[in-house]
Amino acid sequence: MHLNSISTSKKIITFAMALVLFACFMTTSSPRVSHAASAQDIDISVNVVLDRFRTEIPGAAEYLQNAKGVLVIPNVYKVGFFVGGEYGEGALLVGGKTVDYYNLIAGSFGLVFGAQAKSLVVIFMDQDALNTFRDSLGWRAGVDGSIVFIDYGAGASANTDNVRHPVVGFVFGLKGLMANVSLEGAKFTKINK
Repeated sequence: MHLNSISTSKKIITFAMALVLFACFMTTSSPRVSHAASAQDIDISVNVVLDRFRTEIPGAAEYLQNAKGVLVIPNVYKVGFFVGGEYGEGALLVGGKTVDYYNLIAGSFGLVFGAQAKSLVVIFMDQDALNTFRDSLGWRAGVDGSIVFIDYGAGASANTDNVRHPVVGFVFGLKGLMANVSLEGAKFTKINK
């Protein structure tokens, strides 16, 4: 019984430390809180990510050409210690032009240590899926719609023939396209810039 209470105390302390770490990160490092990006900053970062997308993913141009809309979040920051969170700001492009700005907020549990950054490209291949996203007051992945993430290996081609889904996503880390990605429960909300 004594060992069980020590184990429970350690879990509570670990959870409390994770919350403190996350709160510190959000108040000191979050782009929204401490140095909110301007619309121009976001647009420049979006263009950089789209250039990287076209360069690194064979078949990316076909996705972009057939897209009804493209949401790009250039910097999704993830931080935590067992319990973590993710935050990023980006732009929704329709016809190659920015129409709205969005943020992404997500929580995560499990083996999360330190801080990471990644870029997210979400492509709406279906007009109804895009309309649902734009009309929502806060679109939740896995609830309001699902995103199929593409994680092709070296030499594979991403094309619209071998993946048919209304919403597809690509996530880039420092070393390229990331595999085994999920944004289940992540919330995308329109923001004013």
